[in-house]
Amino acid sequence: MLYRNLALGLFLVFFLQKGTTQELAYQGNPDRSFFTARDLAFGGQHSIARDTLRLILSRYPDYTDVRNLLAKTYSWDGNHTEARKHFNKITSVERQNKEVWTAAINNEIYAENYSIALGLANKSLTYLKADPDLQALRTEIIKEIYKRQNSSDTGEAKESKETEAKSFKNRIGIINSVDVFDIVYDPMIYSSAEYIRETGIGKVIPRINFSNRFNTNGLQYEIDLYPKISKKFYAYANYGYSNSEIFPNHRAAAELYANLPKAVEVSGGVRYLDFVTSRALIYTASAGLYSGNYYFSLRPYITPRVDGPIGISGSLLARKYFQDRENYFGINLILGYSPEIKQLISASDIIIAETLLFVESQQLLFEYQFTGKSVTNSYRASLGITRQELVFEPGKYFLAITAGFRYHTKF
Repeated sequence: MLYRNLALGLFLVFFLQKGTTQELAYQGNPDRSFFTARDLAFGGQHSIARDTLRLILSRYPDYTDVRNLLAKTYSWDGNHTEARKHFNKITSVERQNKEVWTAAINNEIYAENYSIALGLANKSLTYLKADPDLQALRTEIIKEIYKRQNSSDTGEAKESKETEAKSFKNRIGIINSVDVFDIVYDPMIYSSAEYIRETGIGKVIPRINFSNRFNTNGLQYEIDLYPKISKKFYAYANYGYSNSEIFPNHRAAAELYANLPKAVEVSGGVRYLDFVTSRALIYTASAGLYSGNYYFSLRPYITPRVDGPIGISGSLLARKYFQDRENYFGINLILGYSPEIKQLISASDIIIAETLLFVESQQLLFEYQFTGKSVTNSYRASLGITRQELVFEPGKYFLAITAGFRYHTKF
């Protein structure tokens, strides 16, 4: 009997104590307590604020504002892992809460987990489509990822990047393409072999070009330079030589590029082509914009002529990048003849030079670049269609299909 009463007494004490503990867990006004905790948190007293927030959540676990503020205090104190747990609890249920998505993304940015931040930004935009603030945040993340891929970092990340850069300072490329015409012309073949060397002052690219046009073979030797001037400026210079009639004897180019705020790049420069019978000086410029995973570039060409109208041509390029800058899909619209690449022939079998700068032409080109299982290898396939005026019969046009393939390997 004594043991039975003792056991009953212990059970009642445990039950009453448990009930008292639950009552002591939280009995106040949750909204009023939240405002108090918020004032403490914004006043820098994060730890005290967290005690109050956790008490509220013990009774009201679905109080979103409370859990969001609790996660923020962890993020502010550098405990990004704990903050992530609380943010994930909210976003897994409330997928339209912009404030929580923004805070969760910023938590990963503070932790320098930019790939996770980008993933969260992409996910948030699937629920909050076209939200300008989330899109702007996503763009900033992509810019930071791109910047880190193209500039030196600090500490361990810097050492890792430098080691990778040293491993892949060289690249060899093979480029092939063919044009097939619906009338007049036989197929034309273009091939190139190039070596790309990353140096302390920028890229150096010697290249050999081969072409077969009008039953004539020709070689051209050229070199591209991309010298770095500063963090905001770099340049492009080119010189090419050929003793073949299907290439310019001399070609040269110079251009200055400037990186502006908001992921904008602009440039201005000239191209010079020296043919057997004539010369052409072409002025060009470009404006490029990175927006999220997309890149857009506009480039005009202006060719003065003494005895006629000015020749104007240009191209509009749009690319969508995937996991990195080596993987993308692009569309290039070209209006006007592109004298830097091709020449055609007149009815009298005379290679046309400067005249081609003024014929009417339109080209639409699709390109897809991807990397293989090894990131050292990249491949690019292209397919396009051209509609162009015949040189020897103004007002009549031909169609051409262009297909090309490029292979690059790093070492």
